Amino acid sequence: MPELPEVEVTARGLEQSLAGSEVAAVRVHERRLRWPVTAGLAKRLQGQRLLSVGRRGKYLLWRFPDGVLLCHLGMSGSWRLLPGVAPGREPHDHLEIDFSGGAGGRVQARYNDPRRFGAVLWHANARGDVLAHPLLASLGIEPFDPAFGGPLLRAGLRGLRAPVKQALLAGKVVVGVGNIYASEALFAARIHPQARAGALGDERCARLAQAVRGILGQAIAAGGSTLRDFSHVDGLAGEYTVRALVYGREGEPCHRCGAAIRRIVQGARATYYCPSCQRK
Repeated sequence: MPELPEVEVTARGLEQSLAGSEVAAVRVHERRLRWPVTAGLAKRLQGQRLLSVGRRGKYLLWRFPDGVLLCHLGMSGSWRLLPGVAPGREPHDHLEIDFSGGAGGRVQARYNDPRRFGAVLWHANARGDVLAHPLLASLGIEPFDPAFGGPLLRAGLRGLRAPVKQALLAGKVVVGVGNIYASEALFAARIHPQARAGALGDERCARLAQAVRGILGQAIAAGGSTLRDFSHVDGLAGEYTVRALVYGREGEPCHRCGAAIRRIVQGARATYYCPSCQRK
């Protein structure tokens, strides 16, 4: 599943190529995503100029004068940018938006999603601030927000009996720490993934907050991770997983102490950790 770094990389690629461009045409080939693509989307976007592309959690926010297009990549979604009005369609290309007049000239943005767990929804400005949208309102703090740190993390985890990795994945305290990066951050902070979230003290919460920010920053710089379907807007794959210290390395030696990396399953997701370096 694309996580925060993959969404951030996508947002930056779309912003760089499309900001300031005008929507020339929209074609919805398949509305049946996680939620149906907003009816009449072509009419709503036609002629509008794209102001910016940003991110909240794992949601892309395409900002137009009349509203915001919310997009979630789901488990297998990705956006591609193609020059001009590209002919033909690949399997699972569900949506195309033609842009003209921006830095890249005439460009087509295509949304591809084999599993169709993604979402493309229109939020009109008349409905209020998009950050109050039901999909966004309950999200935790952004990991790169200056307010995010050990004290805030400890306050958010206090009283939770769930394992700390599951608390990170929930996104209620801090957003965007998906499965790969949760394993990596917990390794960097020397915390066992099964440690009870509410039992972490000040020192470990400070280490974990720093690790979360550092790992996500490294992943963004590496272009995110490509395990199966994700690709950048130019079609290139993310390279973070080749640098991962524990994720996907079951049985291999820990780079820190030499112990064999272990794999367990938590909440139906694979977790990787070092039994020697990471303590409950």
